[in-house]
Amino acid sequence: MKDVKTPHKDAYTSILEAIDVGVYRPGDRLVESDLAERFGMSRTPIREALQRLETQSLLTRDGRSLIVASLDHNQMAELYVVRTELEGLAARLAARHATDEEVQVLQGMVQEDRALLEDPATLSRANRRFHKQIHLASHNRFLVQQLDLVHRSMALMATTSLAAQGRGEIALEEHQAIVDAITNRDEEAAYTALRDHISVAFVTRLKLDSLSQDPDL
Repeated sequence: MKDVKTPHKDAYTSILEAIDVGVYRPGDRLVESDLAERFGMSRTPIREALQRLETQSLLTRDGRSLIVASLDHNQMAELYVVRTELEGLAARLAARHATDEEVQVLQGMVQEDRALLEDPATLSRANRRFHKQIHLASHNRFLVQQLDLVHRSMALMATTSLAAQGRGEIALEEHQAIVDAITNRDEEAAYTALRDHISVAFVTRLKLDSLSQDPDL
């Protein structure tokens, strides 16, 4: 497993990003000494970071060990309810407040991401950047903070919905519809397009989870 040393970041950010990009997956055990060596830090900031992540329910206890938490069906459903509404609001506000330059960036992202359709993992990271750009284009710092918390919890899902056959191409078409609505300053269309996009992603994820639990597969 490739190390992700980030000497200019604090322990909390380093561990969080490692979870986000899949270096540590739900169920993986996190050991202070291993993390200290990986990130080139002493064990004290690592210990403090682990305590903070546990408080935020991103880590959970398994006996005396800390492991990366996972979301059950109900928790995932609750998370998507909140995400759907907050993301829709971000798109609505982006249609109202985004600068012309921010709109150009969003348009460029959709076009560039088409080259990633055969690489779900990379496309998933690009998808997070796309959504983050919409959050920033809302120009509402409190909304951005809440969406950061939601997306932090999204990292606890073991798979990306973009791994489903054909989902990547459809998702990019949905992204284009969102950006078109923002470009046209159509707040209601932007809100609806992003809510529908998240809804389809949730249905796709539920299908993936159902298949993974099928004993006949």
